[in-house]
Amino acid sequence: MKYTVSRLMKYILPFKLHLIMALITSVFSIILTLLGPILIGRAIDQIISPGNIHYNDILKILAYFVLLISVSALLQWAMGIYTNSLAAKSSALLRKDIFDKFNRVPLQYIDTHSHGDLISRVINDAEAVNDGLLQTVGQFFPGITTIAAAIVIMISINYQIALVVILLTPLSLLVIYFISKNSGKRFNEQQLLQGELAGIASEYVTNQKLVQAFSYEERAEEKFNKCNRKLYTVGLKAQFASSLSNPVTRFMNYIVYITIGIIGAWSAVNGFISVGQITSFLIYTNHFAKPFNEITAVLTQLQTAVASAGRIFDVLDTQNEPAEPADAIDKTGCRGDVMISDISFSYKKEQKLIEHFSVNVRAGQRVAIVGPTGCGKTTLINLLMAFYDVQTGNIFVDNIPIKNITKNSLRSLYGMVLQDSWLIQGTVKENISFGKPDAADEEIIEAAKSAYAHSFIKKMKRGYDTFISRGGGNLSEGQKQLLCIARAMLMNPPMLILDEATSSIDTLTEIRVQKAFQGIMQGKTCFIVAHRLSTIKEADIILVMKDGNIIEQGDHNTLIMENGFYKELYYSQFAN
Repeated sequence: MKYTVSRLMKYILPFKLHLIMALITSVFSIILTLLGPILIGRAIDQIISPGNIHYNDILKILAYFVLLISVSALLQWAMGIYTNSLAAKSSALLRKDIFDKFNRVPLQYIDTHSHGDLISRVINDAEAVNDGLLQTVGQFFPGITTIAAAIVIMISINYQIALVVILLTPLSLLVIYFISKNSGKRFNEQQLLQGELAGIASEYVTNQKLVQAFSYEERAEEKFNKCNRKLYTVGLKAQFASSLSNPVTRFMNYIVYITIGIIGAWSAVNGFISVGQITSFLIYTNHFAKPFNEITAVLTQLQTAVASAGRIFDVLDTQNEPAEPADAIDKTGCRGDVMISDISFSYKKEQKLIEHFSVNVRAGQRVAIVGPTGCGKTTLINLLMAFYDVQTGNIFVDNIPIKNITKNSLRSLYGMVLQDSWLIQGTVKENISFGKPDAADEEIIEAAKSAYAHSFIKKMKRGYDTFISRGGGNLSEGQKQLLCIARAMLMNPPMLILDEATSSIDTLTEIRVQKAFQGIMQGKTCFIVAHRLSTIKEADIILVMKDGNIIEQGDHNTLIMENGFYKELYYSQFAN
């Protein structure tokens, strides 16, 4: 917990001026507020007896009292502004860092964690930290200041009675300590379950069509309800444990208040203290006790904030992608020679995938990669793009190891169209020019025409300025894929990767797009992952993969003549 709090301070310090101003306004506001009871006591002492009341002195004291309260209220308003600004800016910086971290961690980290949980850390956990900062600066520190100031003033009035208050105070602190220690563990568990629940919700909401198509609604609800009930139970225990602190602390404070009242009354009767002073003392006792109630009331949010910050720091502490060599080449173009030399790779050590894989691709060749599901086709693409690093062996582009090329420049050499279409929330024009934001309108339109997307774009109400919702929800799967193809065509890179690039397009449009691809692929090194083998008959090399290895290699006619695994795969699609 100490480590988490100290790290949080690094996000507060850039805005230390806001923190300093919040604390200064808070301290002065508290001091002015605490001077009020002294004036009240003096006003009471001006009421000596019937017919012997000093009205002028009382009015003067009341004027000072109104002035004090007014200035104190103004300072509290200023403190609220500085506190809110500090919390908002600190949590915004925290959100920025965690989102930036997602762009620096290895892709494997994103692939192996629930996306809903990661999103929850960016939004829910960062917001919990924001609330915790508000409570800490807005109530916790002012509460401590109030306690300290009240003690000083009470000692100045009567140190004997003040000593009684100070001696009874540790009882409340002891209660707070034991309750917070017990509830802290439960709040950590609560935050973990919130992330898990967010992941489940994200998974089923995103894939609601499949849930309904397979009549999975009841099972989805059951899985969600199971996690929700667990979260409810843990949350209830955490809230119950933390909620004990406030009433118990209030009970202890009432005991102190009654004790001080009895001792003060005896002292006043015996002439050790005036009635006005005992009145002031009782008010200060209340001021002294109130912060304990407020501190215990905000402990829940403080513990939630610390638990949330811990989850955020777990992500921030994740190891980044391996650093690129200092002499890494920023490659701006290439011939397109690709050599894969004796590479091995697996996602899990105990589960082997690609072993001792080698192939030599010359510039301008079209390489088709086929094989059964799970044989390593998409994994090979991930290795070519350096999304994952090979464990042994090397991949070369123009005889340069890709580990010696900056990742950004390496990936810019490839144009990629995947089976899963991905669009940003923005206009059609912005989606097509995603990889080339400075492209002219004429280039964008030409790329859309080449991808056979221009006709359906022009039918939209605003054409290329039509706004696409997040994930392309207002487009069909085929239309989304055509826009992704247009995006790749606009880039016009020296190498292409097509991973089932036409899987969601109707047959007639597919034929047209394939012809367009024939044009754009001229002179480019192309890697084509395909399940429909009819689409790769013209490939220069067909790599037949099985269990992570190339078991057959050659063009279509050669492989058919060999009567091997490729022929079996090919004719299985034309059973009749």
